[in-house]
Amino acid sequence: MKKCLLSVAIIFMAAISARAQFSLGAKAGVNFSKISTDNVSESTVAGYQAGLFARFGSSLYLQPELYVASSGGKFDFNNNGGTVTTNGKVRFTSLNVPLLIGKGFGGDNLNIRVMAGPVYSYLMDKNQNFGDNVSGADNDFGNYKKSTLGYQVGGGIDVGHITADLRYEGGLTKINENYGQRQNIWALSVGFKFF
Repeated sequence: MKKCLLSVAIIFMAAISARAQFSLGAKAGVNFSKISTDNVSESTVAGYQAGLFARFGSSLYLQPELYVASSGGKFDFNNNGGTVTTNGKVRFTSLNVPLLIGKGFGGDNLNIRVMAGPVYSYLMDKNQNFGDNVSGADNDFGNYKKSTLGYQVGGGIDVGHITADLRYEGGLTKINENYGQRQNIWALSVGFKFF
């Protein structure tokens, strides 16, 4: 019982001391995503992201986030020896949970940051449009996983309560094993720290 109370007291005191170096905020932005696929030409689609973030620490910090994002990709398929071209498009709405570790260079009013860490994505909705040629020949082309893991790396700047980030997100797991599909995203976001 003493060990349990001591553990609770240590956690409580750590939370109080971390409160002095804790911030919470909201962010929104745009992203440009592409799904790289074996033997298929792909192109970028624009999407959005919006959600919340917390930051623990100042110079060295931990930043968990929770946001909804729209992403996807466009494809061009060459059929019949390259004489017929069919295109398709897929758009995802996902819930993303990155856990970033970062380093800040500056103070409260002006801070330049770098960060990196893993991201978990859960597919909430999928809207895909593939031509009949693709659907008939490759029934499982649009068979995408519900959960994926990736990584994010990037940089940002804080000016007072305003924060802006530019990040790259790459896929650690394939979103479709059969075609080697991985999603790659560039994201630009602007946020506001409440405290």
